Amino acid sequence: MLLEVANLSVYYDKAMLINNLSMGVERGELVSLVGPNGAGKSTLLRAVTGLVAREREVMRRSTHGEIILEGSVTFDGERIDQMLAHEIVKRGLILCPERRRPFREMTVIDNLMAGAYLLKDQEKIRDNLGKVYQLFPVLRDRSNQISGTLSGGEQQMLAIGRALMSKPKLLCIDEPSTGLAPLLRAEVFQKIAEIGRSGITVLLVEQEVSTVFKMTSRNYVLSSGKIIAEGTGEQLLQDEVLRRTYLGL
Repeated sequence: MLLEVANLSVYYDKAMLINNLSMGVERGELVSLVGPNGAGKSTLLRAVTGLVAREREVMRRSTHGEIILEGSVTFDGERIDQMLAHEIVKRGLILCPERRRPFREMTVIDNLMAGAYLLKDQEKIRDNLGKVYQLFPVLRDRSNQISGTLSGGEQQMLAIGRALMSKPKLLCIDEPSTGLAPLLRAEVFQKIAEIGRSGITVLLVEQEVSTVFKMTSRNYVLSSGKIIAEGTGEQLLQDEVLRRTYLGL
């Protein structure tokens, strides 16, 4: 198991956002995490990637409340739930955040190179850049363009490409289809499927389940901070209550 989450709970002050949750991702899998708004999907990604731990440290020094994180997160055989985000990134667990968030005043190439800041081997950086350009040719064409002037779809490709520059062991992608037109959404999903086929392990948070279930090996359904179902897309879609109540189908 590359990623293993065991009995994880996250409280912001007295509000429980993740409730005794356990899940895992095997090497080479493309796994999705789906569920309605407010289910806790993004909070789970933030906990796994160290951002909740960072917020907890900040809030400990302030009077703005308290964050409690219980349970364990193990990545590649090592406990990481007490680590901060930059320590987790060094181990190869990378988050591509929701709503893209490029460095808007920087060029495309500068954004991509920022994703490789941990790498020292220039040959590896060039090789990773070539693979990103092969996956997203538009980024090569726009390499000297200011990132803030890109379309929404191009910015999403840039965000994923930037995350790939560090050659992640596990790539977590949060809501990549948000705000995209249907054609661009389909293209982004196609690229994510290609990333999965290339051997990179992917954990994908999405609400567009009809498309996602066709490309994933397994799926988890979240509601109110709990895993309520797990299985292949075909298995989950056979449950009529699940379809209507939690998947919006």
